[in-house]
Amino acid sequence: MPNRLAHETSPYLLQHADNPVDWWPWSAEAFEEARRTGKPVLLSVGYSSCHWCHVMAHESFEDQETADYLNAHFVGVKVDREERPDVDAVYMEAVQAATGQGGWPMTVFLTPDAEPFYFGTYFPPEPRHGSPSFRQVLEGVHSAWTDRRGEVDEVAGKIVRDLVGREIGFGDAQVPGEGELAQALLGLTRDYDATHGGFGGAPKFPPSMAVEFLLRHHARTGAEGALQMAADTCERMARGGIYDQLGGGFARYSVDREWVVPHFEKMLYDNALLCRVYAHLWRATGSDLARRVALETADFMVRELRTNEGGFASAFDADSDDGTGKHVEGAYYVWTPRQLREVLGEQDAELAADYFGVTEEGTFEEGASVLQLPQSEGVFEADRIASVKARLKAARDGRPAPGRDDKIVAAWNGLAIAALAETGAYFDRPDLVDAALGAADLLVRLHLDEHARPARTSMDGRVGAHAGVLEDYADVAEGFLALASVTGEGVWLEFAGFLLDHVLVRFTDEETGALYDTAADAEKLIRRPQDPTDNATPSGWSAAAGALLSYAAQTGSEPHRRAAERALGVVKALGPRAPRFIGWGLATAEAQLDGPREVAVVGPADDPATRELHRIALLATAPGAVVAVGAADSDELPLLADRSLIGGEPTAYVCRNFTCDAPTADADRLRAALSR
Repeated sequence: MPNRLAHETSPYLLQHADNPVDWWPWSAEAFEEARRTGKPVLLSVGYSSCHWCHVMAHESFEDQETADYLNAHFVGVKVDREERPDVDAVYMEAVQAATGQGGWPMTVFLTPDAEPFYFGTYFPPEPRHGSPSFRQVLEGVHSAWTDRRGEVDEVAGKIVRDLVGREIGFGDAQVPGEGELAQALLGLTRDYDATHGGFGGAPKFPPSMAVEFLLRHHARTGAEGALQMAADTCERMARGGIYDQLGGGFARYSVDREWVVPHFEKMLYDNALLCRVYAHLWRATGSDLARRVALETADFMVRELRTNEGGFASAFDADSDDGTGKHVEGAYYVWTPRQLREVLGEQDAELAADYFGVTEEGTFEEGASVLQLPQSEGVFEADRIASVKARLKAARDGRPAPGRDDKIVAAWNGLAIAALAETGAYFDRPDLVDAALGAADLLVRLHLDEHARPARTSMDGRVGAHAGVLEDYADVAEGFLALASVTGEGVWLEFAGFLLDHVLVRFTDEETGALYDTAADAEKLIRRPQDPTDNATPSGWSAAAGALLSYAAQTGSEPHRRAAERALGVVKALGPRAPRFIGWGLATAEAQLDGPREVAVVGPADDPATRELHRIALLATAPGAVVAVGAADSDELPLLADRSLIGGEPTAYVCRNFTCDAPTADADRLRAALSR
């Protein structure tokens, strides 16, 4: 019999709807039940493509005996971290403070007042590697709750007081200058893996936001080392197993420092960020590899992640059926030499093994290999390789596919909109711009309420119950701002303004300019979450600073400019010390130092000269440059106001820091003005 999760929209929660555990969703009613019965709360947090979440569910939450004990002594609350990032952030901070590490599944025991007192992540069904079994944990917590309640309450109270005392106050109106950005570059250089690209050791995550900073720093200063680190990292990732050599798109991370073996789940946010990074790398260098990867990643998102409603699904699982009914990580993606021969025949299998680095020993498990493009001097016939790839892709399409999490997350769709709009514009792919417009239309129609407040998620056209957090406002605004620059449609700038006005009023500390992850009128948790560091995605704080700065450049709004600069105070504090973890903040600081530049292109939409000037403006590497295009003296976008044609010809205007260059109808002069 299904439990209370059966009526939720989250795929992760629905995966647990048939557990014998009597799960509750996160709700006031769940904590009221804990108070009524005098039981502690077991909070279990995960997400649908999390491998160890599935393992723990199968071992423990699907086990009737374990479920009976849990139901008798606890109120079980299940949370999808992607749907409730605020709940996840608050308790993950407690887990990391208490244990020194974190991860998912996250297992936290709470009082009926939601105060945490015992923490963990994955617990096995039997004791192993020094970890107690999940049943032992349940019994130990129940014993403490029953026999040492005063001690438990004291621990919970101290933890909450410690968390509340961690509030950040770095927003001090002092923007980072040349010195801080140079120190950040030096810090990245120290952490750089000169052999394999990327930063640090294993596991190694794609550093999309740090690469964005490096590209902008090079564009502003000419620092060749910054461009070299960006280009080499992107090439190593694209040639590695972390990149899907047949279908495009990136896996979540590499378990090794060489980018060979990925953790195979594919996330929308990674692919959106990386698609944009490779497009920007191509813009800076003209690299054929960057162009190919940007387009293949965009095509992967549209082909495999777009939903019937026009938005983009959250993720693909790492696991899939290996053909025997057993779910195995990576089964969909890996190949043995025998499998190559079955699909390609002897000669082409030998070619494919050489080209993709497939060996008899294997690079993964049980003799299977992850496809790569190993560094080699060999010359391969392009048509033959294309045929091999097409046949392998067709054969792989016949394998049982990994599960897809169809949940639409507003923030991640905002990132996808920005990536697809820009990639479509750069490479003359109007279908990609149309895909971005379709997702933006879905967000406006379904996610935004009458006050332009976004819901965090939707599923199958049904909007979720949870309010958007700061990253939803900021990343959706970022996507809309990119659409405004690419299409010249003022409605997208208008919607971005609605979202960013909420940031000013409901997410910003008036005294310091610091930002919170939840709105002032959001559900009150034990602490109001606030994290300026960029991890898998830009933090809400960094994303808001970037969107506020771009919006101010498009509109001339001083309050938005001031808010962006105050928010960048945290980058001044953290950038020199931890540049790997505030990459988008550093990229935004580069834009602020460069102006950012404001480019207005006026002329008839069907005039090739207008289109050429618009394209040159979009391809400018000047950090954070904003672009407006439209008819002369149009009121569609603020930057077009009072802009007229020069000599009756389409004309471009370039301004920065309240100073404008002479308007020009000459494409080469515009190009030069934007590359200075």
